[in-house]
Amino acid sequence: MASVQVALWVVVVLVVLAILFDFMNGFHDAANSIATVVSTGVLRPGQAVVFAAFFNLIAVFVFHLSVAATIGKGIAQPEVVDVHVVFGALMGAITWNLVTWYYGIPSSSSHALIGGIVGAVIAKAGVGALIAAGIWKTVAFIFVSPLLGFMLGSLMMVAVAWLFRHSTPSRIDSWFRRLQLVSAGAYSLGHGGNDAQKTIGIIWMLLIATGYATADAPTPPTWTIVICYTAISLGTMFGGWRIVKTMGQKITKLKPVGGFCAETGGALTLFLATALGIPVSTTHTITGAIVGVGSTQRASAVRWGVAGNIVWAWILTIPASAFVAAIAYWVGMQIF
Repeated sequence: MASVQVALWVVVVLVVLAILFDFMNGFHDAANSIATVVSTGVLRPGQAVVFAAFFNLIAVFVFHLSVAATIGKGIAQPEVVDVHVVFGALMGAITWNLVTWYYGIPSSSSHALIGGIVGAVIAKAGVGALIAAGIWKTVAFIFVSPLLGFMLGSLMMVAVAWLFRHSTPSRIDSWFRRLQLVSAGAYSLGHGGNDAQKTIGIIWMLLIATGYATADAPTPPTWTIVICYTAISLGTMFGGWRIVKTMGQKITKLKPVGGFCAETGGALTLFLATALGIPVSTTHTITGAIVGVGSTQRASAVRWGVAGNIVWAWILTIPASAFVAAIAYWVGMQIF
């Protein structure tokens, strides 16, 4: 089915809405990149957000656009997508982000967007219009990414403890205060590389659906790439401070060595997922890594009640954003 070209103003409004989501993604998920480096005292909050934003931005030069292709062409059948579906998807994701940000819950902007797409597509054409392979690999990584982050974070913590077993605590602290800058930069790079591409993907989906781009193009228009990486970086600079405290201190108390191990384990997970074209949650990933680091000390070092509340938010993200998206799809039908 050929795409149908619609009024330019409608496309512009939806692109602006997508950029707003991208900005909110950076704002909401800034905590994932900077919570550990702030909570350990390595960087002051103002320094940390600028540091993270810089690495979010330069990720454009590092990662291939595999995640954007998954979002743009791998979640829903292209012929089903129209301006109402895109509007519903974005409104579902933005609404869930605002609710979880207000309550300081580190939920997933990524899965909110995917839930939004799913809800809007089902509202229009039913479950059969979804692409099962894209949905299932995304859902699988809801569990894989925190588990992989947990495993890598805990293994790194054990390895570091063994390698530095003869060093004094003050010397370890001094070394890892410096090394945590490297790990925080790597995590922010992974955050930018995976998350900016999700918005690139939905704009690409919109442009294909409305006739402003062709479905057989190997990459989206260059302007979408530049503007999405810029928007997520600016969002990170403003920071989601309500969530920083939850991520940095409420789950477990971190020292620089723990922050380094959590960030490095999380960064490796993000690099792998982005290379495979899988849109994962940076929130899930870093939370799993932080819990993994805390659990190597003793089980009681992790506040499992807080972690449990975060898991509930993970479970609810896709269905909640899908529900809002379905309603927004109907509203969009009345507007556009």
